[in-house]
Amino acid sequence: MKQRKPMNASNSPAESLRSIALVAHDQKKDALVKWAHSHRSVLAEFDLYGTGTTGGRIAREVGLDITCLKSGPLGGDAQIGAMIAEGRLDALLFFIDPLSALPHDVDVKSLLRIATLYDTVLAINEATASRIFAQLHNET
Repeated sequence: MKQRKPMNASNSPAESLRSIALVAHDQKKDALVKWAHSHRSVLAEFDLYGTGTTGGRIAREVGLDITCLKSGPLGGDAQIGAMIAEGRLDALLFFIDPLSALPHDVDVKSLLRIATLYDTVLAINEATASRIFAQLHNET
């Protein structure tokens, strides 16, 4: 099992990030697909994972190689959380819709709690994701 290396002067974030999960609530899927398209060349350098519909759309519409897991409410959020806990996922980009009531809200909270607990790079909106990628670009 891969263990996450602690950050230090010899391993910058750009060197330590290799796997990224892309997740979006229904009302944010279009925004994530558009964002992924504009960051396609950088995303192509990573191992990508996505929940069902989101991952499928990114593969079809953006042309990126992405491993699709289950839909979020059907266990995809839990799969991503497990990957974080096992040290197999380095970053989570989760475009959250704060205005929609979600029947699986408890799953979303669990995923965010795991990402926080394991100090995972986490972006919950487009502005943060873009800043993370701008930093990565500057370090490569």
